[in-house]
Amino acid sequence: MTELSLAIGQLIRSKRLERNITQEMLSLQCGIDRSYMGRIERGEVNLTVEKLYEIATVLEISAKDLLP
Repeated sequence: MTELSLAIGQLIRSKRLERNITQEMLSLQCGIDRSYMGRIERGEVNLTVEKLYEIATVLEISAKDLLP
């Protein structure tokens, strides 16, 4: 885990909760497994730029809002 991965994961979780979206709903809309979404939010994986944009799109925010 890197500090960047942890920070991005925390921002994703925060934005998801602000919009009252469950982790399962977000993962389904992004086309990824729910357990993988959990790993993203915990900062355990290096997220691709493509997945970052997909998550931001589903959350209806700019991808830059998910960067610390």
